[in-house]
Amino acid sequence: MMSQMPQLSACPSCEEPLESGDRFCGACGYDLSAVPPRPDDNPTLTLNGSGAAQTAPDAGRPGVADPGGHGAPPAAPAAHPPADPPGAPLPPAAPGHSATGVRFDRPAEPEEYPLQAPDPRVTADLPAPADPPTVCVACRTGHVDHDGYCENCGHAQPRERDHMEQESGPMAAVSDRGLRHHRNEDAFGIGRTALPDGSEALVAIVCDGVSSATRPDDASLAASRAASASLLAALPLGTHPQQAMHDAIVAASHAVDALAREPATAREHQPHQNAPACTLVGAVVTAGLLVVGWVGDSRVYWVPVDRGAPAARLTEDDSWAAQMVAAGLMSEAEAYADERAHAITGWLGADAYELEPHTASFKPDRPGVVVVCTDGLWNYAEAAEEMAGVLPPDAAVRPLHAARVLVGHALDGGGHDNVTVAVVPFPAPSQGAGSA
Repeated sequence: MMSQMPQLSACPSCEEPLESGDRFCGACGYDLSAVPPRPDDNPTLTLNGSGAAQTAPDAGRPGVADPGGHGAPPAAPAAHPPADPPGAPLPPAAPGHSATGVRFDRPAEPEEYPLQAPDPRVTADLPAPADPPTVCVACRTGHVDHDGYCENCGHAQPRERDHMEQESGPMAAVSDRGLRHHRNEDAFGIGRTALPDGSEALVAIVCDGVSSATRPDDASLAASRAASASLLAALPLGTHPQQAMHDAIVAASHAVDALAREPATAREHQPHQNAPACTLVGAVVTAGLLVVGWVGDSRVYWVPVDRGAPAARLTEDDSWAAQMVAAGLMSEAEAYADERAHAITGWLGADAYELEPHTASFKPDRPGVVVVCTDGLWNYAEAAEEMAGVLPPDAAVRPLHAARVLVGHALDGGGHDNVTVAVVPFPAPSQGAGSA
């Protein structure tokens, strides 16, 4: 009935102005009788959009007027929200929500917001946190720049194997590429173990790759690892240190021989090339015994803590110069001045002559320091007295410092070869004691 129809001033669908008593919109044909009566209350809009709070009049909306000239305009039907001005499309209702009669004029929210988790492709390009400044290995004071040079003295810093340092309790070793070689072909291995009686044994192995052979750096590394592992495994079982040293040299020889059988080496091997090869020298220090072993021209020196006592060289070179001196054909000074002096007559490698490991045992009557080194060092301190003169007086308690000093002496002398040295105190300290 007319009295039951809501009185509207505009069509809820197209907002065409209406006359009093119209039952259909003259513009769009909208059935005005389908418009429900305006409720007496104002529903509250929940945060999920299920209802709308109509607390303020929509006075500024075009085409909507207060039929009585005062009060709020009638609410739009729930099923037909108020339309935009003529010609504008109706915004669709949000999925899953009923129409509320509330107009949302702002654009749809984006599916992704700026504050997202970092894109891994972007974070991968971010600079890593800066590492602490690296100290120069030459002057020990300047910092190293990004190009690998010391900002203080300009010394080019070594690659990983070009300069190696290791400290194991009371002993230490240092190896350096030197100033003339393009890579470091030396290697070392140091370690400690317990003898069956509970006392400690110190092990030091130093190897020098033969530069004229194929892969000398691989040879020295394989030999040092095999010999060290052999000694550290045999000594706790009660094997006599001198026998253990002999067996370690044989194990090192087998490790170097195996390199010649690897496919990569076989492809490289030519008639004019030699198989991988190196020299080896080692020392085992216990509470009362010093054992040395060697093949080649690397050496072991004994330097007493009391520098008033004489120092001594404990090995004999497998070299042309040593053979000349042993045969009485030349003096030591003449032999080592010859250009053939460093031609070795014994080495580890598949094409070596019959392996003859040299071993010797000593029982020093006083504390001292054992220096195990390649010819890259002893070329600049050949006589035992010279080596004692270069070795710092506190070497027995500061082995790493002493090893650095010896390597520095060789570099200062020209650094023509790779330089490697291990410094081991005698006697071996009791279990639990370490370097000062």
